[in-house]
Amino acid sequence: MEYVHAALLLHSTGKKVDEAGLVNILKAAGAQVDEARVKALVAALEGVNIEEAIKSAAVPAAAAPAAAPAKTEEKKEEKKVEEEKKEEEALAGLGALFG
Repeated sequence: MEYVHAALLLHSTGKKVDEAGLVNILKAAGAQVDEARVKALVAALEGVNIEEAIKSAAVPAAAAPAAAPAKTEEKKEEKKVEEEKKEEEALAGLGALFG
């Protein structure tokens, strides 16, 4: 996961996502660098529009309707579980983009 984070950090700062940049960020963070994983990530991201990938993977925040409050704690917990599942699905989709 730290490899994807490093790639996103490079992208967000406007720098090219390349092996040297990834290695530098990972070393600065104190992570052990696996050169094969770095090369695989760079190869997987080649030709990928990261901005578009982020936009397509992002889940828009649903506006909460002004409904009557939940009657029991069970309903609140069910909503939390559903929201967590949606977040996990969105993150899984993003993870699939980066291998």
